[in-house]
Amino acid sequence: MAGRLLKVSSVATAVVASSGFYLYNNKLDPNDISLVRFGRAAATTAVISYDYMTSLKHVEYGSEEYWALKSQVHRRSAERLRNLCCANRGTFIKVGQHLGALDYLLPEEYTSTLKVLHSRAPQSSMEEIQQVIREELGKELSDLFISFDVKPQGAASLAQVHKAVLHDGRTVAVKVQHPKVQTQSSKDIVVMEVLLNMVHWLFPDFAFMWLVEEAKKNMPVELDFLNEGRNAEKVAVMLAHFPWLKVPKIHWDLSTRRILTMDFAEGGQVNDRDYMRRHSINVNEILLPDFRLSYCRLWQSLIKGDLNGIERYSRRLGAGDLYPLFACVLTARSWTSVNAGIGNTPVTHSEDVEIRSNAALYLPQISDLLNRVPRQMLLLLKTNDLLRGIETTLQTRAASSSFINMSRCCTRALARHKRSKAQSRARRLQITMSESLTLWQISLYELFLWVKGSTLGGWVGSLLSCLHYTH
Repeated sequence: MAGRLLKVSSVATAVVASSGFYLYNNKLDPNDISLVRFGRAAATTAVISYDYMTSLKHVEYGSEEYWALKSQVHRRSAERLRNLCCANRGTFIKVGQHLGALDYLLPEEYTSTLKVLHSRAPQSSMEEIQQVIREELGKELSDLFISFDVKPQGAASLAQVHKAVLHDGRTVAVKVQHPKVQTQSSKDIVVMEVLLNMVHWLFPDFAFMWLVEEAKKNMPVELDFLNEGRNAEKVAVMLAHFPWLKVPKIHWDLSTRRILTMDFAEGGQVNDRDYMRRHSINVNEILLPDFRLSYCRLWQSLIKGDLNGIERYSRRLGAGDLYPLFACVLTARSWTSVNAGIGNTPVTHSEDVEIRSNAALYLPQISDLLNRVPRQMLLLLKTNDLLRGIETTLQTRAASSSFINMSRCCTRALARHKRSKAQSRARRLQITMSESLTLWQISLYELFLWVKGSTLGGWVGSLLSCLHYTH
């Protein structure tokens, strides 16, 4: 089997090399050729698979040497995968960024290596940007803008953003899709599907087909910037009560499926702690169908440590017999904390370490779980991971900001649903009173965590220790 993989790798390398020679002589961009992109991906997949099959073959499983060597293989493989994403760009970078956020699922060697893809997205040339604008809006830059910055404000896997000034003097941000992404996206997903099926055949415990299914469904939506503009307007209404949050106005006359123009707004990144401090923004405040109700009820069960409720609503969400694992993945908490009720057990560093260690041991079961749950749950899990990453950067993990805000949202959502079904005013009042009590308890718990993590909390703890010692 290892010999076959070497042959696959050699053939794929030869394809890339010969194609590169042809493209060089004909002055073409190799990324425009599907065969080249497939060759790179196939070669990388074969080399990674060969490395795993041979490097650990003669080492005793479970020994210190085994784990040290496996960590090295993880690191090498992650670097190869990162290089492939950077070379093929577009959809590959998007999927690589997603993998980099799966802290609960992938080894640290992968997540830390792939996280850099957020800052290594490719840039399109000014000529390419002008061509996309010409194709989409039917005019030249000078007809639309007084000025248009050549250097982008930022570049991502699917697009980049330029600052520009309209003829009426308003400053706008223009998000322009990379020119080849639209045509390459569907082909890239097919390539990923073929190669992941091959890896699954070689390593039966490897079950990441859910990732391909998610990409199939979400990529067309993400590539439609009109959909993004409509969502921006919805978010502006939903979050209007936050005075420090500005959602730019969309300029629909200058927006298409591949271009999104909006008001230019100065601001800071969501994980820039120094910016938050300079502008007196509370970092904890930032982390704000049947599926929705089951999800809300599951969270309430998790808060209270209601094991019957955890099982019932986890099963409704598709987890089946893997409901204990589902609860741990969803909350990024240990089963001990889930049993006690995550509302009663603050997060600790040792627990985070335990979660990461167990994730590697239960990788096949986690992959099976992710294949079972509804697709919208994958998006929620991804969002939870991103929020926890922001919490870690802003050093608010111990304050459980995202957990507290999720608890509030679920409490309010369930109360709204119950009120809509209530037949009498007395019942609606009872529901409102119960909602208020629960929200008060959550606020009290939030205050407890704040005091515990503050300087005052440290003084009180030291004083109590001194009194205990004196006694």
